[in-house]
Amino acid sequence: MAVQQSVGADPYFPDHGDSRYRVHRYELALDYRPGPNRLSGTARINAIAGRSPLAEFQLNLADFRIGRVRVDGRQPHYTHRGGRLRVKPAKAVRPGAAFTVEVHWSGNPKPVNSPWGGLGWEELEDGALVASQPVGAPSWYPCNDRPADKASYQISVTTPSAYSVVAGGRLLTRTTKASTTTWVYEQSAPTSSYLVGLSIGKYQTVLLGDPGPGGVPQHGHIPAHLLPQFSRDFARQPQMMELFQELFGPYPFEEYAVVVTEEELDVPVEAQGLSLFGANHVDGARGSERLVAHELAHQWFGNSVSIADWRHIWLNEGLAKYAEWLWSERSGGRTAQQLAAAAHRLIAAQPQVLKLADPGRKLMFDDRLYERGGLTVHALRCALGDDAFFRMLRGWAALHRGGAVSTATFAAHAARFASEPLDELFDAWVYRTPLPPLPSQVTALPVKPPYPPSAGASA
Repeated sequence: MAVQQSVGADPYFPDHGDSRYRVHRYELALDYRPGPNRLSGTARINAIAGRSPLAEFQLNLADFRIGRVRVDGRQPHYTHRGGRLRVKPAKAVRPGAAFTVEVHWSGNPKPVNSPWGGLGWEELEDGALVASQPVGAPSWYPCNDRPADKASYQISVTTPSAYSVVAGGRLLTRTTKASTTTWVYEQSAPTSSYLVGLSIGKYQTVLLGDPGPGGVPQHGHIPAHLLPQFSRDFARQPQMMELFQELFGPYPFEEYAVVVTEEELDVPVEAQGLSLFGANHVDGARGSERLVAHELAHQWFGNSVSIADWRHIWLNEGLAKYAEWLWSERSGGRTAQQLAAAAHRLIAAQPQVLKLADPGRKLMFDDRLYERGGLTVHALRCALGDDAFFRMLRGWAALHRGGAVSTATFAAHAARFASEPLDELFDAWVYRTPLPPLPSQVTALPVKPPYPPSAGASA
């Protein structure tokens, strides 16, 4: 249907999102029962119409039973098929006008199908978690599911009192009545729908380090029996936070939390102000420390500064990959140059078919995108020199905080910090498929001890 191909539709997921309006705020009230995996919810969505009268619009929502839909308090005409809730208000919304949508839904949440397996709400043996990238958010709530449409969130979750609820943002209240507890979280920073994280499980909460005056509160939520391993594996996260604030600028949110589930996850999952790890990422030997750095770096690159559409995913993953290398370099491991050389050898041995600027849906999570993305950032560092390079990164994070960007935006920004044009660099690394030569050596960041091998995580 032509209406779904409106200007601004994501070329990789044209059925997700609706560019004819934007959401300002979501208020979600959920009730979840882990045993029967039963979810019921109410969403109040405050939105603003675009430049044309809004005679109809779309929300993405999986196959739940719809109990009620209202637009500005009035009953609209709506249909709900194929993961799309199409709504036709009783009266068209004027261009630029604010409007409110209310949706009630219920059912048994499950992941939505994708080329990468199930995405979104995942029922665990004893609890649940949400891992939505890129299009799993409609598995549990109605949303305008496009990364550029960023909104604030308030999320209220009622569940049996034996369970903890962790969401990205600040915990406002926790209220127990009889056998259930209601947890209310506020995420005031603009957030993409796929980055709304949620975990429900039986966790012990610990404080990671001492944030001190003006510091960033960092908490871990983990099964109690994994606490000894977690205390070693995540011991250096406070130092990562310190380094990344030095290199990238202030942490963009109020708090940061990590969750470790009882079950294994293929890869950790970043959400806004929150990262989720599987039990397999906790081994007591810091075996997944590069992933701890990677997920933390996404808070700047990918979460605070988001992509306009999924063609630009290398901006998220390339910068987070390079943050891994910077952490290794600063903490006494292999230097960024050594890691870049290893990545270059890895890619050189594989077919040269990936274009960073537009990898296509099939290759958007290919390992080559991550490695070549990191190499591209390294090439920029070599071209600019450390002083200009890190000023460029800090400026990027500050200028676009809370916004959405593209590859062209990044190239134009980087060019302002260069003494010579960067067109050939971006053309070779980002817009063409052949692998350019390994960038020249750069001076490594000085190692900055002490980085404790096993700092404690305190309850």
